[in-house]
Amino acid sequence: MQHKFEVDSIQLEFGTKRILSDIYFKCETGKVTGILGRNGQGKTCLMNVVYGNLNPVSKSIRFDNMTIFQAFKRPDLLTYLPQFNFIPSHLTLKRIFSDFDLSFSDFENIFPEFSNKFKSSIKTLSGGQRRLIEVYVIIKSKAQFSMLDEPFSHLMPIQIEKVTELLAIEKSKKGFLITDHMFRYVTEISDYLYVLKDCKTHLIKDLTEIENLGYARI
Repeated sequence: MQHKFEVDSIQLEFGTKRILSDIYFKCETGKVTGILGRNGQGKTCLMNVVYGNLNPVSKSIRFDNMTIFQAFKRPDLLTYLPQFNFIPSHLTLKRIFSDFDLSFSDFENIFPEFSNKFKSSIKTLSGGQRRLIEVYVIIKSKAQFSMLDEPFSHLMPIQIEKVTELLAIEKSKKGFLITDHMFRYVTEISDYLYVLKDCKTHLIKDLTEIENLGYARI
């Protein structure tokens, strides 16, 4: 059964400054939805509104046509990778993989450089290694949908390649919403693509529209 996650009617303001006002996007299980936009256009704010971390003037967030106001209380529906490190630094990889009910050996098969780190705390890892762990557990989390904010940040090219391969595999089980300034990776893996500009989402039907909207040269 395919599940659908839709967002619209979001209006977000900080004082007299309007951040978001004409928003619509949808995600479906089996699909990757990408959102692109220049710095300051509100991509992270949008994800925080969806997740329930920010209170806008108005919003409509629906999972299979059911309105959900605080998605962070429903990890079966939605998980979220923020830009910052969210896993407590004192936790070991053994504890992290146990908490997410994931196999470390499966992870180790993809990323053998972690073979001797099962009992290490995450704070002993490099910034890129720590980010990779957080990206992996959210991608593999047992939710209908996962939002990923800058998942490729701090990763090496070979790791990015493996993460995109993992997304292609895992989307058979769930849906993804992803944003990243490394936009070519986003465009390559996305089934639906939007550009956020001037408080609005613009559905992209042809990649030339990205250039027409002033986001990037293709």
